[in-house]
Amino acid sequence: MIRTGILLAAGASRRFGPQDKLLAPLDGSPLIHHAADAMRRATLDHRIAVITSDALVPHLAGFTLCRIAPGLQSDSLHAGLRAAAGAHRLLIALGDMPDVTAAHLDAVLARATDDAPACSHDGARPMPPACFPATMLPQLMALKGDQGAGRLLADLPPDRMLPAPGLLRDVDRPADLVRRAGGPGGRVSPPGPPRDAI
Repeated sequence: MIRTGILLAAGASRRFGPQDKLLAPLDGSPLIHHAADAMRRATLDHRIAVITSDALVPHLAGFTLCRIAPGLQSDSLHAGLRAAAGAHRLLIALGDMPDVTAAHLDAVLARATDDAPACSHDGARPMPPACFPATMLPQLMALKGDQGAGRLLADLPPDRMLPAPGLLRDVDRPADLVRRAGGPGGRVSPPGPPRDAI
């Protein structure tokens, strides 16, 4: 079985400001480093990073790079899926989620089957990271515009969703860099809108 990780790191960072948020420092390293390092340590056969900025390249050692022009969510997803041709499992993660661990990625991978995906859960809704079987590739490729793969996870049964308290922070604004979701002495970020960026 071929397990391929797709790290989506091609967002426009509009809510963050003029700086590329994936290069913003967090705990001594650029934001992208944390998600990339977790995927490097996960049990995968191949790793792909979808990017629009070459400035991210030094932080993506071990990844096959898929460069695209700035576009919509589905453009990034489709590019990663095309680059992952032949994979039996497609593990999709986001470059702006720095607290996800390799152990959690492995758990999501293990929960998916040949005919059903698996995903993370923050206690309120399904979220990335998520793993899809190759049998769902047509449905993933049919997503258009700013539709992410999250819509394919909405009706998953509870046993396909892995609770991940404290791991699913996503950084959209500079203030999110200083929030610690359940960390020691940290503040818990308030729930945001449903996450549909995968």
